[in-house]
Amino acid sequence: MYHAPKGIQFIFLHSLYMNTTRSSQNDSSKSGLQQIHLPDCREILQAPSETIGLHEIKAIQEEMACLSNLSALGDEEGRKKLMRHRTMQYCPAANEVCYETIGCFSDKPPWSGIPGRQLFGLPASPEKMNISFSLFTKETGNLSQKIMYNELSSVQNSKFSPLRKTRFVIHGYTSTGKYGWVVEMCLLLVDVEDINCFAVDWEDGAKCTYFIAGSNIRVLGAVIAKFIITMMKIYQYCPSNIHLIGHSLGAHTAGEAGRRLQYVGKKSPAIERISGLDPAAVGFEGFPEMVRLDPSDAGLVDVIHSNGVRFPLGLGMFNATGDMDFYPNGGKRMVGCNDVKEEQEQEDIRSVGNCHHSRSHEYYKYSIVHPSGFLAYPCKSYKSFQAGNCFPCPTEGCPVMGHYADQFHDKLKKRNQTYYLNTGSKEPFTSWRYNISVKLNGMKNVRGEINIVFHNKNGDMKEYPIMSGNLNREQIYSKLTDVEINPENASRIEFVWHKQFFTFFWAQLGAEKVNLTRGQDGRKTSLCGQGTVKYEVPQMLTPCGILKEA
Repeated sequence: MYHAPKGIQFIFLHSLYMNTTRSSQNDSSKSGLQQIHLPDCREILQAPSETIGLHEIKAIQEEMACLSNLSALGDEEGRKKLMRHRTMQYCPAANEVCYETIGCFSDKPPWSGIPGRQLFGLPASPEKMNISFSLFTKETGNLSQKIMYNELSSVQNSKFSPLRKTRFVIHGYTSTGKYGWVVEMCLLLVDVEDINCFAVDWEDGAKCTYFIAGSNIRVLGAVIAKFIITMMKIYQYCPSNIHLIGHSLGAHTAGEAGRRLQYVGKKSPAIERISGLDPAAVGFEGFPEMVRLDPSDAGLVDVIHSNGVRFPLGLGMFNATGDMDFYPNGGKRMVGCNDVKEEQEQEDIRSVGNCHHSRSHEYYKYSIVHPSGFLAYPCKSYKSFQAGNCFPCPTEGCPVMGHYADQFHDKLKKRNQTYYLNTGSKEPFTSWRYNISVKLNGMKNVRGEINIVFHNKNGDMKEYPIMSGNLNREQIYSKLTDVEINPENASRIEFVWHKQFFTFFWAQLGAEKVNLTRGQDGRKTSLCGQGTVKYEVPQMLTPCGILKEA
């Protein structure tokens, strides 16, 4: 038996979660696995000394290996078969805990006691999690009003208006709803819309071990559902005016709340919409719909996948789990993150957030004010999207990822529709897909690189390569390009070329004609250059009709 000093248990359990290898354990070592009790992290840290048994260490290692096995199974049926087989091997007696006004919760399957969810247990009480709602409206300005879900007077005496739509923003593991991106999103939403926005805070329930936090979202989802029912009773408020936005574990919290409000007084889902921002994968991906976000939880479920890489390299789900599933940059690794230090990587050992995982809520935030910069294309795979097979948008159009995804008229055509796009590498992460073709003028057999340069009104510029190698006049070179400056708003567009070895110093090239084909609808804009220029000298491009008139 190993005796851990004060506070070490928490670090040990978390490091196992973060650093477990993908290698699986053999079946014989798992057959005797028993469910273990993981105390609240505050109980651990306050205790003078705690004990971690070797059998508990082994159980944690085997559980993580089981998670790895489930993740490795590519098809849904394979995962279900393994889960059924393992559940038959061990299924501990169920325990139950009940909380006033929100009901009872058990740890029986699928909540726990099945492979991949052995370390999930009973959720903490709402009081212990210190759940609260901060209301933002036009009237509150940059401030907020604290609302308690179980105190009717706090709602009645607030600036909440039943005549407005209501959005809830829910954070994930180790995060908070008191400040940061949750509050920033609410402030932005009430600035552009006349709505009620609730920043949901459950920090005390989210800062423990991942498995405790993952268990706690059941109570959090029940509290949100109870709060919505209270609004319905007081104001005759229609739940179809409610939109839940959740990141990571917060996405599954939204799903739990939506599931609890299904078919309230009618034959359709009660919640109008849920937006899942990179839903947490560990303990959720490949598991029954009851424990995770799925399309039945709301009238529309749209999902942004930004870190769907196999654990421990990735934290989000990769498989489609909504009506509309968006995969920016392929949904695994986000551009621009390689230059960003992982969030709190060295500062807080409990934090498992990273740049890629957090990009989902950043994309959503900026989509509120820059919707056209997040146009997404229906496609079978990211590989096909990159190859240009899904360009331009079909006749029915393309949706925009993020806040305005619900405005797409074919949003409920079928479940698990997949959409792809590339984003910019820096804020506001916008990008516009164009096919850029250049017809050259000038000398023959020139070795170099031809580029198109976009300038905006703020003085920023972006240069995009179209072709590199042996260049010839009268030839047309084209490339599918994701540009970070919208060509329609560009203050200036230029052609420039760079010479390579064995190119004469007096060589000149020019853009006789440049066609910009917009991905949104296939509309073509033609620009022309006048004459030729030496290397490194920009050539101004203007609409061809204007050039001819001059």
